Amino acid sequence: MKNTGIRISFLYVLFFFITSCIGIKNNKPKVVFVHIPTENNDLVIDKSQKPPTLFEISNDGKKWVDSIYNAMTFDEKVGQLFMVAAYSNKDNEHYDAIETLITENKIGGLIFFQGGPVRQANLTNRYQSKSKIPLFIGNDAEWGLSMRLDSTYTYPWNMTLGAVQDMKLIEKLGAQMGEQSKRLGLQFNFSPVLDINTNPKNPIIGFRSFGEDKYKVTERAIAMMKGMQGKGVFSTGKHFPGHGDTETDSHKGLPTVNFSKQRLEVMEFYPYKKMFEEGLASVMVAHLNVPSLESKPSYPSSISYNVVTNVLQKELGFQGLIFTDALNMKGVSEFSTPGQIDLRAFLAGNDVLLFPENVPLALDVFKQAYQDSLFTDSRLALSVKKILKFKYYAGLNAYKPIEIKNLYKDLNSTKNEALNYELYENAITVLKNSNTVLPIKDLSNQKVAYLKMGDATNNTFVATLKKYTEVTEIADDNLENLQSKLSEFTTVIIGYHKSDIAWKSFDFSQTELQKIAFLAKNNNVILDVFASPYSLISVDSFTDVEGVVVSYQNGPIAQEVSAELIFGAIEAKGKLPVTVTANFTANYGLSTEKLNVLGFTAAENVGMNPLILAKIEPIAQKAIDGKMAPGMQILVARKGKVIYQKSFGHQTYEKGSKITNTDLYDVASLTKILSTLPNVMLQYDQQKINMETTLDSMLPIFKNSNKHDIHFKELLSHYARLQPWIPFYKATVDKKGNPLDKYYKKKSEAQFSTKVADSLFLRNDYHDTIMKLIAESRLLPQKKYRYSDFTFIILKEYLEKATGNKLDVLSTENFYKPLGANNTMYNPLQRIAKGRITPTEIDSYFRHQIIQGYVHDMGAAMEGGIGGHAGIFSNSMDVAKIMQLYLQKGNYGNRQYFSEKTFNDFNTCYFCAEGNRRGVGFDKPQLGDKGPTCGCASMTSFGHTGFTGTMAWADPETEIVYIFLSNRTFPGDTGNKLSRENIREDIQEIIYEAIEQ
Repeated sequence: MKNTGIRISFLYVLFFFITSCIGIKNNKPKVVFVHIPTENNDLVIDKSQKPPTLFEISNDGKKWVDSIYNAMTFDEKVGQLFMVAAYSNKDNEHYDAIETLITENKIGGLIFFQGGPVRQANLTNRYQSKSKIPLFIGNDAEWGLSMRLDSTYTYPWNMTLGAVQDMKLIEKLGAQMGEQSKRLGLQFNFSPVLDINTNPKNPIIGFRSFGEDKYKVTERAIAMMKGMQGKGVFSTGKHFPGHGDTETDSHKGLPTVNFSKQRLEVMEFYPYKKMFEEGLASVMVAHLNVPSLESKPSYPSSISYNVVTNVLQKELGFQGLIFTDALNMKGVSEFSTPGQIDLRAFLAGNDVLLFPENVPLALDVFKQAYQDSLFTDSRLALSVKKILKFKYYAGLNAYKPIEIKNLYKDLNSTKNEALNYELYENAITVLKNSNTVLPIKDLSNQKVAYLKMGDATNNTFVATLKKYTEVTEIADDNLENLQSKLSEFTTVIIGYHKSDIAWKSFDFSQTELQKIAFLAKNNNVILDVFASPYSLISVDSFTDVEGVVVSYQNGPIAQEVSAELIFGAIEAKGKLPVTVTANFTANYGLSTEKLNVLGFTAAENVGMNPLILAKIEPIAQKAIDGKMAPGMQILVARKGKVIYQKSFGHQTYEKGSKITNTDLYDVASLTKILSTLPNVMLQYDQQKINMETTLDSMLPIFKNSNKHDIHFKELLSHYARLQPWIPFYKATVDKKGNPLDKYYKKKSEAQFSTKVADSLFLRNDYHDTIMKLIAESRLLPQKKYRYSDFTFIILKEYLEKATGNKLDVLSTENFYKPLGANNTMYNPLQRIAKGRITPTEIDSYFRHQIIQGYVHDMGAAMEGGIGGHAGIFSNSMDVAKIMQLYLQKGNYGNRQYFSEKTFNDFNTCYFCAEGNRRGVGFDKPQLGDKGPTCGCASMTSFGHTGFTGTMAWADPETEIVYIFLSNRTFPGDTGNKLSRENIREDIQEIIYEAIEQ
């Protein structure tokens, strides 16, 4: 300064407010920028530059800042510049050392690294209690707190978000990250990354960047910032002046950026300029060698006066807080010694010195520098008052300790998962879709194989694929053998799975590339990459691949959503954030067809409260503990999305095999609406029968019988005066219940091939006896609702006579194959391992064995396991598909199985006025106090229940499908306590209670 006699060794330009408001226009203050002259500079006021949006500070805030600053010693002021690395996974020696830095060296903040949220919160409270001035607390949380902390939620990486086209979702993510950061006591989340990653070989940015398009990077960064800062947590744009086109990791060395200043201004600075206009709170300066900005050779940008002061503050007009990148990084630490590097960073214009290696030494260096007039009180005041101002903005003037109670729960809210589903649904990108291989449809004619590549888990992907159709996993290192195994398949899905471990290699091996190229020439291949899109740089060798999907990451939700896309539950919306080949450039991505098949999501995304749905579990456990059923599957879907699918208990009370979602149950009377009824509806749709068709015209056996004039509508409404059932088996056993030789053989013979159970074969002509007994049975005296199995035994006979095919074939060909309901079948032991089938009974009265894989119902067993009223085995997912088909009035997978009119006709209660609640084949909600539902389902809802403890129900008004499967009859029927205790109905009531919108 002139006439002061003080020497200045470094030139620097310093910005600060000299007035907050000269006049108000459009609710924004007019700001005057000032920099303090050095011996080579006169006072300059720049009124031409449009000011960036700044955080306002009240008069009370100014008073607080000034009062704190004026009471501080020199050491306390300098201490505010340091933000020290802290860990919550270390020992007491580390914790005490941090406390010493706070109490003795008066540091201004902490950046936490590895540890856990509760431990960090407890330490934050401890450290804040020791600090005279509340500390800044920050985390690197680019993809959520889990970037540093265990037991916290992981959001997608920025590269994945770069594929998302809906900025509202990115802002929503920023808001949720902000809420979690604030809950943990953070004032700064050192994100978003503003680097434009134009170099695929970048070893440290890569997936942390939103992409290579400056506009796309900017709009996503702004959206994230708005969400985060809207929740009161400051964002930090990094890594200025731009770390996107480097091939050196600045943690290990000093990367060089060899671009002209003009290029930097046009490209790398672009997101910063726009972010400043939107109110970005802070910037982190990288350790880079940028010759066009700093003439000193190999001089780190983080300590460059020209970069930090002249460019960032003066030219770009940034007035927020300026952080160095971590000062322990090799990119800067090797340039000078601890203490000296901190001073250089401060003199360059930085406000906060991040991760200093030796604070006490640095304080000594600062004292000497001050004595040597290397910086002035004004320079110190500029940064310290700015720090205090931001502490006031953050509410630290009224600091309150972090509430530890419910911290883990709050940080791991169910809405995290809900948002992740939305993000991946919008991110996953389709790059090739030759011959419209995606989505896979026409499942009746498809045979799908899956081949795994990569070194990470694929469990969720494969499990979800198998929920859509039968998928066979194939593996063989020998290409010829592998091709031989794949030759019978119509489609081969190759999943390339790489771990979501930061900075781990994602490249295909040469062996994998060769295998893909070989298989693609001989098969219809869909390649799904659960890794960085850069892994596809060698995609030119995949010219024969029919479909290419980029799923970006390998987490469970990414895998589940990607499988949904392959089978059409969602359409492709994502666009590539970076260029990988000449054909697959940034912003490229194909759309695909969406089919109305069941998908998967979190409950919140379809207007359901997951905390209320969680009440299902104790009810299920109550049933198991009360020996109402040894185990069960429960599924809830809404608006075409499965939101709850869980299995409870074991196959038996001995707890040998836990129930899984893929296990099969004997669904008993659900067979009526899962097998017989849809085939009858086809006949009706084809006008081969109508509501007035009489029984004698359907089957000759009823001509001249007492049932000849029963109408179809009456028959299916259980309004035809039919007997409930006949215990057909009793006529075939002796008084002790042992099968009579007249009717049974232990081995299959020509006339005894109807298999009833293990080593028990019924004579083949007994079916005729059953039909004769039904035809000759007396009618009930009064015409009223009376449930009867006869209806569907009769309808099975009708269908088989009318079509010339057995009912199991009809159901499989007409519905199960095209629906992908490959776990729905009669006689499952012919196709499924016994261990996957839950037993239903220990039979001591007829078959005298454990009934497992054979139908529980005796009448259906005597039909060889194929009954119109019972015999189907299935799991909750497959049953849900069929109920969704009904809910969509005959349409599933964009295929119309029968007309809407047909469904509406069958879902009508024709005799409600007479007190009969039944539809045509479907059960309907009760008309009085008692019935099959909770009483909360709409009158348009429909479904059925089954004797073994099953229920399937759908409601068009709420768009809900509810499936409950159990084997409550094992080891024996003890009075149906499951029904008496209203277990199924109570769960249904919870489902309706969970509806929020």
